[in-house]
Amino acid sequence: MRALDGVTLDVAQGEFVAIMGPSGSGKSTALNVMGCLDRPSSGQYLFKGVDVANLTRDQRALLRRHYLGFVFQGYNLLPRTTALQNVELPMIYQGRPRAEREARAIAALEKVGLGHRARHDPSQMSGGEQQRVAIARALAGGPSLVLADEPTGNLDTKRSTEIVELLQQLNREDGLTIVMVTHEDDMAEYADRLIWMVDGRVDSVRKTRGGKR
Repeated sequence: MRALDGVTLDVAQGEFVAIMGPSGSGKSTALNVMGCLDRPSSGQYLFKGVDVANLTRDQRALLRRHYLGFVFQGYNLLPRTTALQNVELPMIYQGRPRAEREARAIAALEKVGLGHRARHDPSQMSGGEQQRVAIARALAGGPSLVLADEPTGNLDTKRSTEIVELLQQLNREDGLTIVMVTHEDDMAEYADRLIWMVDGRVDSVRKTRGGKR
């Protein structure tokens, strides 16, 4: 069985899309293709009109570095590094000057409500706060697209709601394009559109409550 089988999917700029489906349905593979982590074996993936399959490995790395932001279930923060330094890290690879990195990192932390925690390290933060730092890290480099893979998977219901409400706010107020994989029906309803996948195919697409603005 193919991980993705004949999938046709469009995500518009400024859209918030949720992807759901049973284990093995192709959700994570779809996200990895969108994030230029996996290259499709056939077909096309167009990002801003560019066929990613035709890019070299180094070109795909540059695309990830400058246009994409990633949020993971496990936060992936460096443990002995402050929130500020964690958020700055991707911008080091972008080659931004130190003063600019710090200013953008502080602005991103303030955007997610953690400006006052900039000098704290992850061990001094709750799971919800750590995920907010991870979102700030994804935002700081100025991405065109944020890919969130089970961003509420390690959080309780209250913290999960806070995180998805934050993503919705970033989408609506800042026009950030977001694609989120989730197993949680109530979290998916914050998106504009829900894509349900089964056996590597898109089974259904529908507007959500969040999409009925």
